[in-house]
Amino acid sequence: MKLAMAVHHDSGGATAAAVAFDDWGAPEALRSYTSRIAHVEKPQRGELDLRDLPCLLQLLREHALDPEFIVIDGCVHLDAQDTPGLGRHLHHALGGRSGVIGVSKTAMPGMPAQFEVHREEEARPVIVTCIGIDIGAAKARLRAMHGKRRVPTLLKLVARLAKGTVA
Repeated sequence: MKLAMAVHHDSGGATAAAVAFDDWGAPEALRSYTSRIAHVEKPQRGELDLRDLPCLLQLLREHALDPEFIVIDGCVHLDAQDTPGLGRHLHHALGGRSGVIGVSKTAMPGMPAQFEVHREEEARPVIVTCIGIDIGAAKARLRAMHGKRRVPTLLKLVARLAKGTVA
């Protein structure tokens, strides 16, 4: 099983969401999961914002999920020197059991073009970073994901689910 995961913060805490899928090209989720987190610490000024990490881990624990791969809206590495981002911290918190693919709509300064994936002609690329899977394989998997736009369908769905806007 694979999961696309997202977290949405609001004044009352946060909602973590995940959608499960088996095939990279799946147009719909097999199942969806949410967890409500009552209190989320504010990020420390000047430090990496890791407030999503405990939210994602709580969702995985609450629903007893042990995916082969996790796709997140965010970075696994912040630069070409592999400075750890949210995805790398998630991978390590899970004991390396799940490969993590991070998809970001904006590149961090100094991020080389090798991390770019064009999913749609003439659209800006998304930035793909990963751990537990080769970068070439991660980029191929992202290209294979359903959706004609820049961001895959299941990543859009999980973001809406976390925000509570899925009917």
